[in-house]
Amino acid sequence: MKQEEDKFTGLPENAFRELKPGEVYNPLMGPSKNYPEVNFWSVAWGIAMAILFSAAAAYLGLKVGQVFEAAIPIAIIAVGVSGAAKRKNALGENVIIQSIGACSGVIVAGAIFTLPALYILQAKYPEMTVTFMQVFISSLLGGVLGILFLIPFRKYFVSDMHGKYPFPEATATTQVLISGEKGGSQAKPLLIAGMIGGLYDFIVATFGWWNENFTTRVCSAGEMLAEKAKLIFKVNTGAAVLGLGYIVGLKYASIICAGSLAVWWIIIPGMSAIWGDSVLNAWNPEITSTVGMMSPEEIFKYYAKSIGIGGIAMAGVIGIIRSWGIIKSAVGLAAKEMGGKGNVEKNIIRTQRDLSMKIIAIGSIITLILIVLFFYFDVMQGNLLHTLVAILLVAGISFLFTTVAANAIAIVGTNPVSGMTLMTLILASVVMVAVGLKGPSGMVAALVMGGVVCTALSMAGGFITDLKIGYWLGSTPAKQETWKFLGTIVSAATVGGVMIILNKTYGFTSGALAAPQANAMAAVIEPLMSGVGAPWLLYGIGAVLAIILTLCKIPALAFALGMFIPLELNVPLVVGGAVNWFVTSRSKDSTINTERGEKGTLLASGFIAGGALMGVISAAMRFGGINLVNEAWLNNTWSEVLALGAYALLILYFIKASMKIK
Repeated sequence: MKQEEDKFTGLPENAFRELKPGEVYNPLMGPSKNYPEVNFWSVAWGIAMAILFSAAAAYLGLKVGQVFEAAIPIAIIAVGVSGAAKRKNALGENVIIQSIGACSGVIVAGAIFTLPALYILQAKYPEMTVTFMQVFISSLLGGVLGILFLIPFRKYFVSDMHGKYPFPEATATTQVLISGEKGGSQAKPLLIAGMIGGLYDFIVATFGWWNENFTTRVCSAGEMLAEKAKLIFKVNTGAAVLGLGYIVGLKYASIICAGSLAVWWIIIPGMSAIWGDSVLNAWNPEITSTVGMMSPEEIFKYYAKSIGIGGIAMAGVIGIIRSWGIIKSAVGLAAKEMGGKGNVEKNIIRTQRDLSMKIIAIGSIITLILIVLFFYFDVMQGNLLHTLVAILLVAGISFLFTTVAANAIAIVGTNPVSGMTLMTLILASVVMVAVGLKGPSGMVAALVMGGVVCTALSMAGGFITDLKIGYWLGSTPAKQETWKFLGTIVSAATVGGVMIILNKTYGFTSGALAAPQANAMAAVIEPLMSGVGAPWLLYGIGAVLAIILTLCKIPALAFALGMFIPLELNVPLVVGGAVNWFVTSRSKDSTINTERGEKGTLLASGFIAGGALMGVISAAMRFGGINLVNEAWLNNTWSEVLALGAYALLILYFIKASMKIK
């Protein structure tokens, strides 16, 4: 056993690059040996993490609209507790703890973006009813569907596309898990970067010593540009987002940021110049201001963001068409196994062994039957036509957009699930109104359908991260896939309970809990169910743009993600990508450049891990009523100037530390 422990000295040299013809990637835990993975220790800790982080993520997500990625903090805790307990060969166990526990973040993201809208609309329509079982069952069935639909694509994303996608979150989590096995000086850079990045983000979130964002509004000229020309520049100065940009790399970061700049520097000012005196509210009667009277942020929210949603949807459709061969082969393999012809499983090595296609096919059918029963007896109140239409929409969108969610996570580490869900809600509303379901009961139906789809896509995106971590380290995929279901049940039950408690304590309309995505879903769905249209023109513009980008061989999904995700979160990706390029191109010796690049990846992983962990602690303090932020200071422009100075020092440290190799 000692010999096995000594092998865990870091990922192989070819872990992050594309493989040469005939080259094979060998994970840390070799396929020819068995390692401790699933046991009482790993399952018990995984369940505990799923409960704890579901509660924390639900509160934070409803408060600020952002769900932190739970995978990294859970990996840190897993490494810590296994180290404290002096467990030998704990790497496989830690992967399972992380995999079960990480269900929390994805189930929460799926639930809180849609289901609180039921409570929001209930305040206006008292005849609407919302129960714990509706929240629990829609989250559970959506999560299970996401797992089952993703498994057939595991090999394509994690193995066939090796080195082609950056997988930022999986990279950071993997480095954390390896650091627990390596110990000593090799884990030191990760720990130091984690402390620096974590402390940096903690100071901003908890004490507000400087502003989280720098904007051109700091000076009067910038304020005037924002007011008159609707031109603005923003950058998030956080350590975690900088680290994310480093791992994403300059290529994808530039494409994402180009999409963002196209929206903020061309579309938003252009709309103001052309329609400045017009009130464009054909699809949203709540809009009463002229375009010229709106701030750039409002134009983004009401109009430009919808172009991004259209782009994401069309990029998704293009991705589905391109991966049709993979989808067909997955379905074909399932059909072959169902017919009893599939006996190839026995010869597959441990690290490539998935749950059998027979189990996936039967599981998918049972899950879809359960969704039909749930819709028929609860949501659609016994209407068979409405139920059949609903299940066709839910199953079709969930299955086809599974690959889109996985693709987005693989590129940028951010799942555009709220955008895809908004599109689902609009389609569901239009179709359900066409078959005669409208008003409050239609709103409930569309939102529950959206909840199932949102959770399925969120799970698919999150689970591909777990499977990539397992691929790099050498876990058994079938074990990860099996125990993911347990994490889903625990997380769905927790989030349902937490949501009801938070609604009774704060309410989702009081302002104490912003629930921004759910409020947006409620705002979109109410007029649709009352017969008002959707911004089809804006979606269409985004769709056409995605087609043009694809014809120009520019990754349309990355560009459309940039159009949808706020500017301040896209600019730091380019900053991090530029640091990556700088660090890996200073020397004429390619070996030195490679070593510096790997050191930078470790530091970036530390930034992401530290920021994520401290984000949880900061959220817990806020939940306990401890708020040490001086809002008056944050409204002062000097807080932004100070943020830029702190950001420059952070970047300088990052570059210096990355360049320093033995």
